[in-house]
Amino acid sequence: MDTRFLPINKKEMNTLGWDRPDFVYVTGDAYVDHPSFGVAIISRVLEAAGFRVAILSQPDYKSCDAFREFGRPRLGFLVTSGNIDSMVAHYTVSKKKRNYDYYSAGGKMGKRPDRAVIVYSQRIREAYGDVPIIIGGLEASLRRFAHYDYWDNKVRRSILVDSRADILTYGMGENILLRIAALLDKGVPVKKIRDVRGTVYLCSRDDKVNYPTVGGFDYDDLKTDKALYAKAFAVQYNENDAVSGRAVIEYYDNKMLVQNPPMPPLEREELDRVYALPYTREYHPSYESEGGVPGIAEVEMSITHNRGCFGGCNFCALAFHQGRSVRSRSIESVVEEAKKITESPRFKGYINDIGGPTANFRYPSCDKQLKSGVCANRKCLAPTPCKNLKVDHEEYVELLRRVSSLPKVKKVFIRSGIRFDYLMYDKDDTFFRELVKNHVSGQLKVAPEHCCDTVLMHMGKPNIAVYNKFKDKYFALTKSFGKEQYLVPYLMSSHPGSRLEDALELALYLKRGGYSPEQVQDFYPTPGTASTVMFYTGIDPFTNKKVFCETDYHQKQLQRALLQWSKPQNAPLVREALLQCGREDLIGYTKDCLVRPESSVQRKPQGAKSQGRNTKNSGKNSPQKTRSTRNVRQDKKAAPQKKSSGANTKRKRK
Repeated sequence: MDTRFLPINKKEMNTLGWDRPDFVYVTGDAYVDHPSFGVAIISRVLEAAGFRVAILSQPDYKSCDAFREFGRPRLGFLVTSGNIDSMVAHYTVSKKKRNYDYYSAGGKMGKRPDRAVIVYSQRIREAYGDVPIIIGGLEASLRRFAHYDYWDNKVRRSILVDSRADILTYGMGENILLRIAALLDKGVPVKKIRDVRGTVYLCSRDDKVNYPTVGGFDYDDLKTDKALYAKAFAVQYNENDAVSGRAVIEYYDNKMLVQNPPMPPLEREELDRVYALPYTREYHPSYESEGGVPGIAEVEMSITHNRGCFGGCNFCALAFHQGRSVRSRSIESVVEEAKKITESPRFKGYINDIGGPTANFRYPSCDKQLKSGVCANRKCLAPTPCKNLKVDHEEYVELLRRVSSLPKVKKVFIRSGIRFDYLMYDKDDTFFRELVKNHVSGQLKVAPEHCCDTVLMHMGKPNIAVYNKFKDKYFALTKSFGKEQYLVPYLMSSHPGSRLEDALELALYLKRGGYSPEQVQDFYPTPGTASTVMFYTGIDPFTNKKVFCETDYHQKQLQRALLQWSKPQNAPLVREALLQCGREDLIGYTKDCLVRPESSVQRKPQGAKSQGRNTKNSGKNSPQKTRSTRNVRQDKKAAPQKKSSGANTKRKRK
């Protein structure tokens, strides 16, 4: 047994001399002891506090036998689906089964069930009856209230209700679970633990709540009243702040669901301690025979330096999970982790990323947030920056310089994505220059997403003019440094607010700019985002105004095809879309056309001019990871396409 890891079976537990663990941590992922994996962080934090944690990774969920592997734990079970929602891990936006799982050994599918948190909790109940069950992770966090479920196409109950667990933890769970563990260790019954911030529990309707409350919506109303559902989400979103947030309640028959206010984010010293724990930074050796766990490839030589995001994109669940108030690690902490990376026998001189939800955020967006919390009625960056926004890259520049100067380090890259509008608002262009000169691995990820003001407004993104200025300066700096580097713009089709005409406008914008997208992300309605609320209700939860949402599968295909007009297989759909938009003039052979006619002989519209032949712009598909890498190529010079073995985590678009 490799004793650097926590035990994953009874034999390994016995080797450590344990009679039983304090906690059994059930996860839908393979066991990877790396700080990019939630299971690794929580288990190491509990271990450092003196608790014994055993890892039950991807147990056979068809019966409860596998859940008896370690016997009944002294304090309880912790349950997570893994790094991402199990339904997102299993299905594409078109609800087709995926054929590869980045968080399972060898990429093999089928090692976790759909709705893993519910299934695992049910099996534990079958095995041990009233043993304490605490659920957490992304799947539980984003489904903590009644929520629209895209795969069932209905509003489902809180996952706490369906799983029959005792406590749900939401957000970043280190201090939450330390508090719960301490109470359980003192003998406090799990049903009596009701005052811990960052938790959700069920009780009787007339029970006293420990915090001021808002909400009070009934599930029976929420599942049928779309306007009420949108209103409920706005309340939940606005109360998700550790400074100003109140408890939010929801009713289920004779039960009351209570979400306590969020746990305050870890401050710098606390984050430093978490990332200094003795992670092996490897997957458990038992997976070696299956080819290892592919999800580690993208993060093994990477460093997370911050948490939280004040970007406020409506399609992103970060605000509902990590929160909008940013915290970061000290430079010294990041440097120490970088030193550990350089000691790996697999290190080749390159730190792949020093990033996070948004790489170029280090502090809260303004001083007001520390005293009063985040603003409930506006965003920090979009559609225009708040007058109180503090823009400062100085410390991030110093961090990058310090890591870059370490022995053995040839290059430090930023690959997790930057917020380009925040960068452009910085009057000091030192970071911009150093980014382009030293920290781009051939191509830089940015997320304009669209070009139409209406769509961008519903996305929570800035006007396209900001991106255009960024793009121009990026390529000017690239040229001045004598480099050949590219932008990898994330693009999204069918987002709420986007009509077919908007998709056409984006297609023409891309064509004018010389881009031919290799991949485009169709909007994926996942729990915990304002955009998903818009998709289901047709209502913007923040304004209560109606929003057009394309829900017809074929029409969504047309939007996506327009953005990838150069792909030959898309030609029939592009022609159909252009005819629907009344833009038959874009079917032809001139340089302005998006697609050729169906046949070489086409009747010309009356008064049409003769058309000359132009070289078709097409690109080859390249292997991509799900959702988080959508490469494009520039028309004149193709950006090199990199095969990625990273995994789809929570949405990281900036």
